[in-house]
Amino acid sequence: MSSQDLESIARSLVAPGKGLLAADESSGTIEKRFKAINLASTEETRRAYREMLFTTPKLGQYISGVILYDETIRQKAADGTPFTEMLQRQGIVPGIKVDKGAKAMAGCPGEKVTEGLDGLRARFEEYYKMGARFSKWRAVITIGNNIPTDACLVANAHSLARYAALCQENGLVPIVEPEVLMDGNHTIERCEAVTSRTLQIVFDVLIAQNIVLERMLLKPNMVIAAKDCPQQADMRQIAQSTVRCLRRYVPAAVPGVVFLSGGQNDVQATENLNAINILGPHPWQVSYSYGRALQDASQHAWLGDAAKVTDGQKALLRRAQANSAAQAGEYSGMMETMPISLKPSPVPA
Repeated sequence: MSSQDLESIARSLVAPGKGLLAADESSGTIEKRFKAINLASTEETRRAYREMLFTTPKLGQYISGVILYDETIRQKAADGTPFTEMLQRQGIVPGIKVDKGAKAMAGCPGEKVTEGLDGLRARFEEYYKMGARFSKWRAVITIGNNIPTDACLVANAHSLARYAALCQENGLVPIVEPEVLMDGNHTIERCEAVTSRTLQIVFDVLIAQNIVLERMLLKPNMVIAAKDCPQQADMRQIAQSTVRCLRRYVPAAVPGVVFLSGGQNDVQATENLNAINILGPHPWQVSYSYGRALQDASQHAWLGDAAKVTDGQKALLRRAQANSAAQAGEYSGMMETMPISLKPSPVPA
């Protein structure tokens, strides 16, 4: 694949009004989500759930790409259509999560480093043949007493860079995800300081490892106070802190920034994305790559019941439409109660 093709895919993933659906939960994670709706997690229930999501009418109007899990990229709809083909029919680009998870980092108590580089070149070749055209690797950064250390940040940055290099070599767009977690009681100021240092080191290493910035996307956390912090920031402060941090450390050559929701509820994630885009225009397209913040309402509307597929799809479409508007800084709370139709929009005469 040519360099122009990779850059074109990267830009298409952050096209105006569109963002990413992260449907790459591991089997363990989706089991926890299904427990919340009293549904057993089996290969068939997971397949049926993903089919409900991917067959949502009009989804391609708001979702540019879907991040899949290894099990999911191999699955098919009930009629035998591979999920990758089903997404492509809607104009949605299939992507794949390739990291093997964050593990305890030796010599760095309380910190983690993401594994999965062994055999990655061969896995990329296989995923490309299956239809994947972009990929994701997540690093996990914890804020605590005397952490994160630079040793942890540098180790994760090197893993992200080696992943990104292999990704680009094999014709896929890498999504680089250094997530500073919301866990703990730290302030928004502490989050900004840690996120700033994280992004500084990540981009230093990406550039040193010859990653072509025009052919990648960044998936960061928003700068936000920890869940247990007694001083919670409002959306204006979150937006100002996040934009300040990104403008200082994210090169303008990167086509897009696609935020993770990181433990925010679905409406908060939309409101904060909207507030960030109101402060634009930005050097990069600013969009979303949400998992739970796009799926949670859909799961609770569906409940594993085939008779409630339409309910689940309407809930997903509502969140997709809301975040599409937030990508332009045009979200309104009124969108949370507006009727949702799965019927195709009428073609203008």
